[in-house]
Amino acid sequence: MGGDNAPAMVIDGLELAAERHPGARILLVGDEAAIAPLLARRRRASSICTVRHAPDVISGDMKPTAALRLRNASMRLAIDAVAGGEASGVVSAGNTGALLALAKIVIKSLPGIDRPAMAAIAPSRRGDVVMLDLGANVQCDVRNLVQFAVMGDVFARTVLGLTAPSIGLLNVGSEELKGDDTVREAAEVLRASHIAPQFHGFVEGHDIAAGTTDVVVTDGFTGNVALKTGEGALKLIGDLLRQVFNRNWASRLAYLLAKPGLDRLREWLDPRRYNGAVMVGLNGVVVKSHGGTDAHGFAHAIDVAMDMVVHRFNDRIREDLGRIGTDVTPADAPPAQEKNDDGPRLATA
Repeated sequence: MGGDNAPAMVIDGLELAAERHPGARILLVGDEAAIAPLLARRRRASSICTVRHAPDVISGDMKPTAALRLRNASMRLAIDAVAGGEASGVVSAGNTGALLALAKIVIKSLPGIDRPAMAAIAPSRRGDVVMLDLGANVQCDVRNLVQFAVMGDVFARTVLGLTAPSIGLLNVGSEELKGDDTVREAAEVLRASHIAPQFHGFVEGHDIAAGTTDVVVTDGFTGNVALKTGEGALKLIGDLLRQVFNRNWASRLAYLLAKPGLDRLREWLDPRRYNGAVMVGLNGVVVKSHGGTDAHGFAHAIDVAMDMVVHRFNDRIREDLGRIGTDVTPADAPPAQEKNDDGPRLATA
C-alpha cells in the first residue's frame, strides 16, 4: 500500500518480478478490496502472491511514533511476518521513517551489530558502487564504521556479484593523517582485519563517481548529503541537456544525431536501476523502494531482496563479523525461517 501510485504500481512490479523469480512466494499485505481486482488482471503475479488483509495504512507523512501504534497497518503486519519467520524479507515503498523505526524495534538488529545502516547502489565511471550509511545513523563511532565496512563487503558480493570488492572510507582527503580520530581509528582496525587486502584506504567525494572503490563507507550524515548532492547533480545535467538541445533548430537537429548515445546514457543512469535501498544489519531482509518509482523500479527492489535472501546475506554477515572479532555466538542466532519448498518468501506492504 506504500508509494505514490500504490497499490497498482506494486502489483505491476510483481508481475515483472514473477517472470524473473517464478520460484518466489510473495505475501502481499494490504487492503484486500483494493488489491484483489488488480491482482486478478496479472496472471504471473497471481501465481506467486498470497494476499493478507490489513485494515490500516501508514501514510507517507505519519510520524514514526504514531506508526508504531498502528498494529494492524500493512507495513506493520509485513514486518511482523519477517520477525516471526514467516517471510525472509520485506519490501516497501511506504513511509521511510516508519519502516526504519518498525524494522529496528520489531525485527531487531543482528547479534553483534550495534546499529543497522542504510545501503544502496549508485552509478560510477567503473560500474556500480555500494554506499553506506545513507542516513540511518547521523553520528557513528569506530565500531559502527568497521561494521558498515563488513556489511558493505557482503552486500557487494551478494548483490553485485563481486568476489573481492574494494572498500574505501569517505574522508576529507586520501592521506593517512586526514580526518578525525574516528575515521583514522576505523581505518587502523580494517587494516588489521581479514578484509585488509580489500581495504583501499581513504577516499574523497569525487572518488564515488570515479568508482575508485566498490564500497564507500561513511556516517549517515555525510552519506546522505553525498547521495542527495549526486542526485541533484544528475538532475541538473539532465535539465541543462534539455535546454541545450531545445535552443534552436540546429540544436534539435544535433539532438537527433546524438539521440542513440543519449538514450544509452539515460538507460545507464536510469534511477529505476538503482531502486531498492537496504537496511543492512537487521535480523531479516528489509528493502526500501522509492515511493515515486514505477513498476520497473519496484521490480528491481524485489530483485535486490531476492539476491539477499537466496545468497544468505545475513548468514554471511555473521560469519564475517566473527572473523573480525565481533562476539557472535550460536545462541544469538535468529529463529529458523519457515521452510518453503516452493522457494524464497518475501512480504510486501
